[in-house]
Amino acid sequence: MANSSNTGVDMDPDVARRLFEEGATLVLLGVPLGTEVGIDCKSWQVGPRFKGVKMIPPGLHFLHYCSVNSPSCGGEVGPKTGLFLTLRPRDVLLATWDPEEEDLDFSASGNEEEVSRVRATLRDLDPFLGPYPYEVMRKWVSLTDRLSEEVANRLQPLSGRVCAFSDVIPERQLTHTKDRAEQPRNDAACRSMKEGLDRLPRMKPREGTEMRFSVVPEKKYPPGATPAEITQCSLDQSYALEAVLQEHHQLQPLDLLGELQFAFVCFLIGNVYECFEHWKSLLALLCRSEAAMRTRTPLYLGLVAVLYHQLGEIPPDFFVDIVSQSNFLTSTLQDFFQFAGGPGVDATLRKRAEKFKAHLTKKFRWDFDADLDDCDPVVVELPEGVAAD
Repeated sequence: MANSSNTGVDMDPDVARRLFEEGATLVLLGVPLGTEVGIDCKSWQVGPRFKGVKMIPPGLHFLHYCSVNSPSCGGEVGPKTGLFLTLRPRDVLLATWDPEEEDLDFSASGNEEEVSRVRATLRDLDPFLGPYPYEVMRKWVSLTDRLSEEVANRLQPLSGRVCAFSDVIPERQLTHTKDRAEQPRNDAACRSMKEGLDRLPRMKPREGTEMRFSVVPEKKYPPGATPAEITQCSLDQSYALEAVLQEHHQLQPLDLLGELQFAFVCFLIGNVYECFEHWKSLLALLCRSEAAMRTRTPLYLGLVAVLYHQLGEIPPDFFVDIVSQSNFLTSTLQDFFQFAGGPGVDATLRKRAEKFKAHLTKKFRWDFDADLDDCDPVVVELPEGVAAD
């Protein structure tokens, strides 16, 4: 990124001119040599001339970076930090590197006088600004087309930073001798893993650093449900899906797809494992809601498109290592394809689901027609006071 005299791709001259005139600029000053900096789906190591990124298409973007120790100190790469930015045409966003926090400080962007000064010197800065990686723009848009600025701001931590490693603190501040005395002692060998874990202090995310995802209810059935209703709600999770939509996306139900994209991007690019778990949770809820599939056709047509692009951006062997644990993805999508082919489902949705199934079968060699744990019993939780006969 040290030399920004060309984009590195064959860009249409009209597009290049428009991006140069209308694109936003990120001026990032003082970023140490070797720091890994990226925007959206591409990253680089900072060279000695780097001072930012230019020609950024207006819209939502994900800036991410990792501090790197000097080669003399081992050259280790720190955990990734990212933040979502919404840029307008000709925006100039200014940040300086804080060496103590190893983070970018955007406070200068609130100083109109400073921003105006930088804007006036953009032509002088131009040789030090790397062009936006135009070749990944189509990929980025396909991964975030349902993710609005409002949804991204609502989901990301109040701190404004998406961090690969959670910033956690003890649930109990052991400031007094009495508090410490009540803690389990660590001077004896543990007899089990559980005992070892119980001795560790309980931790919680530092306030303002936690993701603000929709809460998927643990109990997928309504209060006072009978055992038969609990079983039905476990097989068809439409009640739980409607509860999530009512609580978190009542005005715009399709924003749930934006949340699915947010979680996926934060995992794929930001390396946040918590977001992968939330992606799985939302996906399972959507794919196992049979009744909702008949009443919320736009939501499920959008889901097919979202999954098509998400699964197309990761290599097949990725699933061998992570997603295929307990056949999660194949069993979840198998339920989806079964319900999508059922009575009462919109004909367009049924056809798109069939094409998507054929695509995945060809790409990943998955067999969605095989019996997956077909004989396993459905485990349900009985309400309090209800006993099994």
